Amino acid sequence: MQVYCSKQHGNNGGNRFCIHCGEPLPLASGQVVNNRYRIIRQLGQGGFGRTYLAEDQQKSHQSCVLKEFAPQVEAQQDLVKAKELFEREASVLQSLEHPQIPRFHASLQVEIGSKDFFFLVQDYIDGISYEELLEKRQAQGTAFSEEEVMKILQEILPVLSYIHSRDVVHRDISPDNLIWRRSDHLPILIDFGGVKQLPAAEGFWFTQLGVNNTLLGKKGYAPEEQLRQGKVFFNSDLYSLAVTVLVLLTGKEPQKLYDSYEGVWYWGKEIKVSSKLESVLKKMLAYKPSDRYEKAADILADLPGATTVRTQNNYVTKLKTMVVAPGRKQASNIVSKLHSKTKLINQNVTMPVWLRPFAVSLGGTTLVVLTGAGTWAVVNSIVRTVTSISVPTISLPEIPSFPNPLGRPVSQRGSENITEILRRRQQLDIPEGFFVQFVDNLFHGQNPELKGRSLSSGAEDAKLRAEWAGIAGNLLNQIEKANLSTAARQQLGRYGSENEKIWREQARRGEWGKYTFNELNRDTNQKFDQLFPGQDRGKLNQQTFGQVWYAIAADQVSKVKIK
Repeated sequence: MQVYCSKQHGNNGGNRFCIHCGEPLPLASGQVVNNRYRIIRQLGQGGFGRTYLAEDQQKSHQSCVLKEFAPQVEAQQDLVKAKELFEREASVLQSLEHPQIPRFHASLQVEIGSKDFFFLVQDYIDGISYEELLEKRQAQGTAFSEEEVMKILQEILPVLSYIHSRDVVHRDISPDNLIWRRSDHLPILIDFGGVKQLPAAEGFWFTQLGVNNTLLGKKGYAPEEQLRQGKVFFNSDLYSLAVTVLVLLTGKEPQKLYDSYEGVWYWGKEIKVSSKLESVLKKMLAYKPSDRYEKAADILADLPGATTVRTQNNYVTKLKTMVVAPGRKQASNIVSKLHSKTKLINQNVTMPVWLRPFAVSLGGTTLVVLTGAGTWAVVNSIVRTVTSISVPTISLPEIPSFPNPLGRPVSQRGSENITEILRRRQQLDIPEGFFVQFVDNLFHGQNPELKGRSLSSGAEDAKLRAEWAGIAGNLLNQIEKANLSTAARQQLGRYGSENEKIWREQARRGEWGKYTFNELNRDTNQKFDQLFPGQDRGKLNQQTFGQVWYAIAADQVSKVKIK
């Protein structure tokens, strides 16, 4: 039987690791972990590893969930840190005891095939996610009613009050992380892989593995301070819950409910609710954290009286939201990034302000993860415990509004191609942080006097916006001409000297047959020069053109290793 890793490399069914890239392969049905937990089937896959339905052979074959963590780090100090973070997360999850949170059973460190694997064991919830419920309703032309979403709010807000009272922020609330439990029809909050504790005094978190920071959130659902600035407050969860409610009400993706040009939600147009519920949701969705509800209990006090309605099992089109914080959703492209230590852009990106859909996200649903020695760090760092925290007032840029003297949106003048560029960038799976920085770098090279100044949405910057868009389009053309693999494109912005060291060692060990490292340089240079003639390869910016060079080389290495 053939099994495949996330890069679609074929392997024999008996292998535990991919023979091509070393990535851990799925555990087989019937395999017993730790002489106790028998794997029944795989439930999902995320950036940290996989989740499995298993049975506990020491507890009358009771069903449970095994959540696998497979940190692909090489340096010993990183492995030690990974183990420490895993243990700290397990400790926090063990302290959470609520009937609407899956009960924590155990944490395991198991050696499989000479490598250490970490597992969390939790309750298996017999139910269906609200995302799946919504899909089924959409198939029948319906969605959730206002009474139903108010009931959901009434039932899930106490859960948030509980975890916040323990100084824990979930950070990944969305329809796929809420389960409708069949036994009592209550919403269950799952996937605490991204759980974090707030550090005292600062009111925000920075996950660290080694010395690199990590940002975590889900595009469209997470607020700007979380995705853009790496800050998180208790009411960051409340923002995500409000977006979840809007999606359930409308059956539409968050991106379809928000005007990124004006910086407003489509109240009364796409979102039709009573004035009382609209008032509550607007406050939950406030741009500044200080303008939102501070606590979940405050929302409960303001909610209009909801009629008790049992959630129906009818079923609407699939919401395509990509997971940023690796969770139950299948995101195998993230798992592939676990294999190597990566280097990522961590500078602040100067982004034109007219490109501000969903917290300056460039309108996509792409991943925003700033990670150092392994994406596994995203789900494992728990920062020190606090006794109290209040939401400080922080300054976020105001969302501008501009006059329209020419009778059409200013955003269309000088930037007609922006939508198409964003669509192409997203279809190519090019990380937006890398892409924006690259375009900005080229743009400021032609306009050095503008460095440090964001472009406005006004008519005065229309020509500059058109120039920015033209540069972005040309860059996409060249990347398309490079004919890079999906894996190589997804890794743009993360390549570094570590990759070169690995390739040199592979060539030295003879893993490429007769192909040499010098030949790799030759072939990569030849293709790069065809794409970017005139670029001095001795002075390549390692965060822009250098990344494309590495991507070309990575694809060449893959071809040689397969041969």
